[in-house]
Amino acid sequence: MKGMGCEGTRAGASPRLSPAYWRLWWATGVNAAGDGVFAAAVPLLAVTITRDPRLVSVVSATAAQAIMPDIVAAPLLHTANGHQQTITTLGSQFLGPPIGSLLFAVAVALPFGMDAASFALSAALLAVLPGCGRRRGEHPPMRTAIADGLRWLVRHRLLRTLAVLLGVNTFCGHLGNATLVLLATRTLGLDARGYGLLLAGAAAGSLLGGLAGARVVSRAGELPALLTGLAVNVVVFIGIGLSPNAIVLGTLLAVNGFVVTLWNIVTVSLRQQAVPSGMLGRVNGVYKMLGWGLIPLGALAGGLVAHALGLRAPYLVAGVLRGIVLLAAVSALRRCRTA
Repeated sequence: MKGMGCEGTRAGASPRLSPAYWRLWWATGVNAAGDGVFAAAVPLLAVTITRDPRLVSVVSATAAQAIMPDIVAAPLLHTANGHQQTITTLGSQFLGPPIGSLLFAVAVALPFGMDAASFALSAALLAVLPGCGRRRGEHPPMRTAIADGLRWLVRHRLLRTLAVLLGVNTFCGHLGNATLVLLATRTLGLDARGYGLLLAGAAAGSLLGGLAGARVVSRAGELPALLTGLAVNVVVFIGIGLSPNAIVLGTLLAVNGFVVTLWNIVTVSLRQQAVPSGMLGRVNGVYKMLGWGLIPLGALAGGLVAHALGLRAPYLVAGVLRGIVLLAAVSALRRCRTA
């Protein structure tokens, strides 16, 4: 069994999250809060420098999965990843931004200093984690690591399929979200405060997903939970495009936050279970590179679609595209899990 002999996974011990995991959890939370502080302060700093919205948007755009199998027993991976999602949402979306805004009001440098301090504290917590199953001193060149991770991922049918789905979902997500602020403010008439509440609703859905996702997976099973979440997301995107008012839009954004977190819990756990410890960091890097590489194209496509077809069109197009890809992937996913 993966991770055998590491802290929290010894044979005969009752499955529970180890002290090493909770150090990782605190490190994640501290780092997420620092990210939230930074994310709130950067656009505020930009506004003090220029009122040109084009320049402000440019500045705003600059704005622990591999070790998990070594410190968490396999039956608890979904729970552990759910806790990670929860603390990340709390730190980056609930705690960090208001703290960053308050610190910025006191002194411009304070939020950036706090962000730096959060990195230092997070690094200190990570430094004391056990190096279970890891080979110290072996650091292949980045090009070699990427090639190794890519070869491993291409040979694994399930993770290869999930990587393609991630790329499509990320593209579609940013295709819709790129003009969400315009849909909310121009089409539905929300002010800045109302738009902030919409984002808080989406964050609340993500938080609930982190808290309840592991139980959903344990009751439904990994594949049913994954497919259900993807199907719900198709409906949600189309619903967002057709939203008659802000209440419906906010509710759908919260549901979207929940199912995206559910996707993260399942897919991260699958990678942690399937990939050998020595390869996990490399495969994770390639997996994320393939998924996140389409973010700029999705955002650009969203702007073009909104300009040509109206502000509701990006979510409608994204929902239909996600539905088509999901239908094509269902049979492949089922074959992967029964193989």
